[in-house]
Amino acid sequence: MTTTILLADDHRIVREGLRQLLDAQDAFEVIAEADDGEEAVQIAEAQQPDIAIMDIWMPRLSGIDAIRRISKTRGTRSIALSMHDSRTYVEEALRAGASGYVVKSSATEDLFEAISAVRAGRSYLSPAVAQQVVEAITRPGDTSASAAAVLTGREREVLQLIAEGHSSKEIAGLLGVSLKTIESHRANLMEKLNIHKVSSLVRFAIRSGLVSP
Repeated sequence: MTTTILLADDHRIVREGLRQLLDAQDAFEVIAEADDGEEAVQIAEAQQPDIAIMDIWMPRLSGIDAIRRISKTRGTRSIALSMHDSRTYVEEALRAGASGYVVKSSATEDLFEAISAVRAGRSYLSPAVAQQVVEAITRPGDTSASAAAVLTGREREVLQLIAEGHSSKEIAGLLGVSLKTIESHRANLMEKLNIHKVSSLVRFAIRSGLVSP
């Protein structure tokens, strides 16, 4: 049985390399690619691949938020693919609905094993991040990831776009809503996070895995 795959990464060379590796395996078939989170969600909803392999940091919509939305798509399970192995990113990806988490520095076989496990209905974590999950259970604490959980999906999108340097007017255009609506989301997320400076919001977004430092 062939496993259909969606690749989402904003670096074309990464996608091309992954596609060559995966298409060389008889059990896998890459049916689509996306270079940002919003496109990945649209493709997942339209084509319903078995697996969506998602980079965590992507423009327009982070991989974390894309995973959260794709998790509602019938039949598609997500694997987070990241260069980071810290607890914050692992915990946030799993909370969003990822069924697997693979570190980009892992061996190719690690990704193959993750796809096979997730396709079979199991979860998979790279050995490099498994310890992070153990620590999250045995030593829970207040992290940026857990703090970000108080935000709505749209507030997280606005936060990401603020951190990427967009003005409220630009964000309104990108999301197709009014400037007043964006200002309201901006005020709400600042109040929830108790953060009132853009520079502090940017630092928070980086720690939460919404944008790349």
